[in-house]
Parts: sequence; C-alpha cells; structure tokens
Amino acid sequence: MTALADAAATGIEIIPIEPEQLPAAVEALLRGGGRMQMAYAWYPTPGRIELRYVGSRGQKEDFFMWRCTPHGTEVPSVAPISPLLGWYEREISDLFGITFRGHPEPKRLVLHNGAQPHVPPFDPSYPPDAQLPFEAEASGLPEIEDPDVQLLPFGPVRADVVESVELIFLYVGEHILHLHPQLFFKHRGMEKRFEGRSLAHATLLAERVSGVGSFAHALAFCQAVEQAAGCVVPPRARMLRSLLAELERLYNHLHYLGHLAHTTSLKVGEAEGKLLEERAKQINGKLTGSRFLRGLLVPGGLRRDLDPKPWLSAELERLREEIAVYVTMLENTNSHLDRLITTGILRHEVAFDQGATGPIQRASGFDRDLRRDHPYAAYGELPLVVPVKTAGDAHARAQVRIAEIDASIALIQRVLLLLKEGPVRVACLPPPHAEGLGWAESPRGSLFYAVHFAADGTLSRVKIKSPSFSNWRVFPFTVHDSNMMDYAINEASFGLTVAGCDR
Repeated sequence: MTALADAAATGIEIIPIEPEQLPAAVEALLRGGGRMQMAYAWYPTPGRIELRYVGSRGQKEDFFMWRCTPHGTEVPSVAPISPLLGWYEREISDLFGITFRGHPEPKRLVLHNGAQPHVPPFDPSYPPDAQLPFEAEASGLPEIEDPDVQLLPFGPVRADVVESVELIFLYVGEHILHLHPQLFFKHRGMEKRFEGRSLAHATLLAERVSGVGSFAHALAFCQAVEQAAGCVVPPRARMLRSLLAELERLYNHLHYLGHLAHTTSLKVGEAEGKLLEERAKQINGKLTGSRFLRGLLVPGGLRRDLDPKPWLSAELERLREEIAVYVTMLENTNSHLDRLITTGILRHEVAFDQGATGPIQRASGFDRDLRRDHPYAAYGELPLVVPVKTAGDAHARAQVRIAEIDASIALIQRVLLLLKEGPVRVACLPPPHAEGLGWAESPRGSLFYAVHFAADGTLSRVKIKSPSFSNWRVFPFTVHDSNMMDYAINEASFGLTVAGCDR
C-alpha cells in the first residue's frame, strides 16, 4: 500500500521504510526540526513482525508513521541518535524478541533479570494463561570498587501508599552519584488485554490503565478509534470532552501541590491542597456521577449528555478563589520555596533528547502542548494559555502546574459560554483491518494510543504511549549528582505515576 493510500485509510501518513534506512531518516528528521514520539511493534499476521515509528516534522506539523518490516530479528538501533526511543526499543526487545543492533543500553526493561519466557510474550503462540517462568538472578549492576561508595536498594515496597518501584542509589555520604530505577514490578499487560476485545470493553480497559488519568486515556483511545472509523464527533460532545479533560487536569494538579507540600514538611499546605483536590473531585461527581470521570466516553462521543449549567460556573469560581489564596500562601512560604528552587534541574537539551513531556518539558523551556499544537476535541476552537518556565527545577515544575490550574478554570468557563444544544454521539464502527492514532495532553503530558483492528472488528493491537513512561526515563538525569535530602522533593515535583509507566 502506498503512503497516500494509507493516509486516506487512517487519517495519518504512513511511510514504508527499510530497516537500514532508519538511522539516516531519524538524523534528517531531527536536523529539520522534527521529533520522534514513540516506537512499537505488532503482528499484522502470525509470524510477521512490523515496527512503527511515530514522529512529527515540526511543532505543529501533522504526525506521521514509518512502517518497517525487519528482515529477520535484528534492526539497527536509533537510540544513539534519538535517545528517547531507547526505552521503546528495549520494550520491543523484551516483548517481541527483536534485537536492536548498536543499542547503548542493551539490557532488559520490562522483563526483569530471571524472567525466562519460552517465546516473546507478544508472540501469538504464547500461551495466554501460562505464568512467566522465573528464576532468581543477580541484578547485573556494576561492581563497586571504591569503598566509600555505598549501594542502597530502596523498594519496591515503600512507605505510605507510594507505588512499587525499586530505587537503587549509589552514593557517598548524602551525595547521590547515580540512580537506577527498576520499574515494571506492577506490569499488568494492559496492552495485551485489549486483544480480541470489543470497543465497549476496550474503552473500560483504557480508563483503568492509570486511575488518575482515566479520562485522558479513554479520550486518546476513543479518538484513535474514531480516526480509524473516519467518524466525526458532534460539536456538543467535543466541547464536553474538553471540559471534562480540564476537570481531570484540575484535580490532578491540586493533588500534586498538596503532595509536594508534604515532601517539604509543609503539613498545613499538604492538607489544604488535598482538601481542594477533594472539592474538585466532588464537582466531578456532581456533574458526572464519577469522581474520576469514568463511564462517560465511547467511540463517537459520550454515553449520555451532561447538564453543567448554571451551577458549575459558580462552583468553579468559588474554587478558583480558594485556590488563589492557597497558591499565594505557598509562593510566600520561604521554607517551601527554599527546598524547591534549584532542586532537580532538568536542562533544556536533556529534556528534548530524553523525551520529557507535559509540565516537565514546559518547565525546562519547551512551549509545547498537544491541545494547541495538534488540536483535538474542541481545543481548536478555544483560547488556550500554555505556561512555560525556563529554570527547569522543582519550583518551575510547580509554577507551570499552578498556572495551568488557572488556565483550566478559564477554559472551562469559556466552554460553558460556548456550549450549544445538540447530539452527543454518532455511530462509530471501524472497518476490518482499520488502524488509527489518537492523542491527548493529559495532566502529565502527551498520551498516544495506536489501534489496529482485525477482520472481525475486534482489536488486534493497542499501543499506549503514556507520559510517565517518558518522564520516568528523564527523571534520573535530575537525580545524578544531587543529594539524598532533596530526593523525595525532586520525585514529587515530577508528578510521576508507576501504573501509567508500567501498564
């Protein structure tokens, strides 16, 4: 199939490329101001693996896909050229058995040392109910020769309700030389669970990939299906989708501020932030029946209409006033600011090379936001403020989210003024073998879903690119050469989720 024919079928340009052409193509893309987004693999037919690379040629240029069929089980790595693809290549190696020649980190990522699958887990011949064979093996960490250097494995079970991750510190005194995060203890095989599912079931699955990003995940999934089907969502549904997405951003950012205050020992600030988060969730529940905004989306629109006027505008204004007082107090508390300023600096070039996204990249000087640069739902019809900071430290990351809270409330108020009556759903049934790409700017950053359909209309492959998968890769670069006393603050300033990364 030609690239033009593929574009007509999926709404996105799909370009065939040979494996050996990949390094030169990535280099040319980066020189031209473009950026890679993700890579994944799938089986178009049993026994034939196909690689897909998603990128854009410029900040507001349309996304494209390269379609690559390996000749055997080895292809050249492009991680030395575009480091952000390093984790995607390692994930493909673990789950599909493809070797990436010249990869700078040829180690496992998803499968831990000791996992011994008979065939790669995504191979169609892999027994669906078989447990993964596992034998304990050494961690594979390098030998420590200097007696002053200590090794501290912390986790995967950590205090409080923090998600499971093992943090391996190499340190001298309080000085952290290196951090190695071992993730994927809670890998649930969510992408595999989509296979063979109906659209109704798959939408529910998408909502449960990451609990605090339920709406964003379902939205990106539905938009991928809608692109595959070529259906147009009604204007009222598009407006309501934007409104609900901003409500999700609102409670996430309030929780973030409360948790960040917790790490700086600002107990009143923590309590106030989480109280405001609770009030935002109560607004969600009153409007939709779900504090986490679940059960609303379907491919083609919304399951049911919502009536947000006139009470929602008044409640949001009251909440905005309370948030303004809270934020002013945070920004005038020296003990809080002293712990944030210059902590965990993420340099601009590192943010780009390693694939930082969302508030993390915007705090390091990148003016990027999918809502504006690649509009979806009703964002193309709405005025959007995109806050950007340049310091790249924990305080800058907090400031971006503070500004986004105000921008989200303003955007919701604008939707309420523009919202008109009309249907909220159209039929959406992708044809056999259709595929699509959907995206959303979740509270934590760029979120992509790529979907492929089988001949019977069920899903044959769903790929999820989550923001925390990107930002967990970036995070250690801000920990190296820092100190133990700032670690918890730095991690909190990233707003990471393990569920969103591990999937």
